[in-house]
Amino acid sequence: GFVVFATLVVIVSLILIFVVGPRHGQTNILVYITICSVIGALSVSCVKGLGIAIKELFAGKPVLQHPLAWILLLSLIVCVSTQINYLNRALDIFNTSLVTPIYYVFFTTSVLTCSAILFKEWQHMAADDIIGTFSGFLTIIVGIFLLHAFKDVHFTLANLPVSLRKDERAANGALLSAYDGFDHDEETSPCLGEIQAPESLSGRRNGSPAAF
Repeated sequence: GFVVFATLVVIVSLILIFVVGPRHGQTNILVYITICSVIGALSVSCVKGLGIAIKELFAGKPVLQHPLAWILLLSLIVCVSTQINYLNRALDIFNTSLVTPIYYVFFTTSVLTCSAILFKEWQHMAADDIIGTFSGFLTIIVGIFLLHAFKDVHFTLANLPVSLRKDERAANGALLSAYDGFDHDEETSPCLGEIQAPESLSGRRNGSPAAF
């Protein structure tokens, strides 16, 4: 299955590079991103293979004598060079806020597909684990698109919805009216000393002891 998948990836990449790319690469953002993504699946597989080869090399096995290790190294160099080339072309032509999320989604999808075919770990996963994996992947995709879509947007009070602004103004108006009413009551209400002053004065004139 992996040999068939790798063959299809190489054929699709060559068609995109030599046929579709010169015609539509300057106008369609998906051409260069698809080239980077499908080749990225092979580059990740090559990295995993080289990691296993290095581990066996430290274990004392004659890995360097096997031609597969050198094939993986050469394939990794070619794949990474092609990815960098066409990713830079896409970034030069199109906006970075569009290239980055689309490339992440395409690249991660192709890598997951390649890993599922090569290692067959999906066959041993339960249904809830598969659903959880896809849910997490969709959550990451939505989050990346939202981050790149709103990274240049600055939220202020004027940008908030009208209902929120009305509620905030109503709350502030209620607080201000209550504060003004309290100040008005303090200014207009007579003091206790001013109310009792005439009675105390009249009592003192009549010689009443209660006045003192």
